[in-house]
Formats: sequence, C-alpha cells, structure tokens
Amino acid sequence: MEIDFNDIRTTLQALYAIYDNCNSLHTNAYDEAITTPTAESVRRALAIQLIINRELGQASNQNPLQGSFLIEELTDLVEEAILAEFIRISDRGGVLGAMETMYQRNKIQEESLYYETLKHSGELPIMGVNSFLNPNPPQEDVEIELARSTEEEKTMQIRDLEQFHQFHEAEQNVMMQRLSDAALENSNLFEVLMDDCQVYSLGQITQHLYQHGGKYPRNM
Repeated sequence: MEIDFNDIRTTLQALYAIYDNCNSLHTNAYDEAITTPTAESVRRALAIQLIINRELGQASNQNPLQGSFLIEELTDLVEEAILAEFIRISDRGGVLGAMETMYQRNKIQEESLYYETLKHSGELPIMGVNSFLNPNPPQEDVEIELARSTEEEKTMQIRDLEQFHQFHEAEQNVMMQRLSDAALENSNLFEVLMDDCQVYSLGQITQHLYQHGGKYPRNM
C-alpha cells in the first residue's frame, strides 16, 4: 500500500469541504492509519490547509459551486437519503428505540463491510491499494517506527490522574449526583458533562454512566 497517496486524497477532500462552507476541518496525516503521525507527516497535513486557504484564491469565495446542476442534483440525492434514514429511525421508536435493536451499529457495520468488499474485489478502485500498483516497488527493508509511551510517561500520566482525583474529591459526590439525575430524567447530559469534566476524569464519568445505562455489546 502506497500511503504517500493519502496526501492527495486529503487535499481533494479538504477542498470539497471548504467549497461547501465547512465550519471545522481537520486534515489527517498520510501515515495516521498505521501509526502515530510523525512531525514530518503532520507538517504535510497542515500544509494542505495552509495552501488551500492562503494560496488558492477561489477558496475565499463563499460556496463557489452553488448553482451547479451537478451539485444541486447531488444535494437533492443526499437530502432524500437522509430523510429516508430519519424515517427508518423514527419507525423504530426514534434514536433510543433504534439503539435498542442495534440499528445504527448494524448500518455502520453493513456499510463498512460493503466498502471493504468493493475494495477487495476491485470494483472500487483505490490508487496504490488495489489499482495502479507500483510494478517496481522499492526494495527498502525499512520498518515504520511505532510511537509508544515510555514507562516514565505512563507513570507520570497515572500520577497526574491520581492527583486530579484527590484534588477534586470534595466536589465529586455533588457533581456525580447531578449527572445521575440528568441521565435518569433524560435532561441535557452535555451541559452537565461540561461541568463534570472539570472535577471528574473520563473513566470515572464513563463508569458512572454504565451503572445507569449499561453497555451495548457489539452485534456481529
């Protein structure tokens, strides 16, 4: 697999997003699917956004593709597909009802399997993966170094977490009760979590919510 091609894909995807007035954009490093990105690959990913924003004048225009027949047709198709999906979820009792039958997770798994099937069969050509392969690949026997935390870094992280727990110990009961009430009363959990994360770690919040809602096992 030629991961260097990923920068080309990311450039085009970023351009599409900006042309469609994307509010927030992140460009992945080309090696992110394999390991923690290197400083070099992160710099290239950042350069994609800088070049589009600072060198490509067309990106300064608001929605340059508006009015195009192709874009309007694709927009209508996407809207129809989204509405049909909303109807299917509504027929299952809404988001929570659909979750009880694992509908959303199954749909994601089905789409993922469908994509992988097309990729492996070659029906979906992906340059450098299943087509346009290098007939003379480099013979370099170089292993990509995987980024791993040192024991010192792990120990420091654990120590900081324990100190965080101790520092906020007096506040935790009140804040956790507020989280429980919000979960059981179907209130705005996000608003409560914004406050809770100031005194509770992610692990503590997750474990507490498990006590009320349990876990959804993966359905294969």
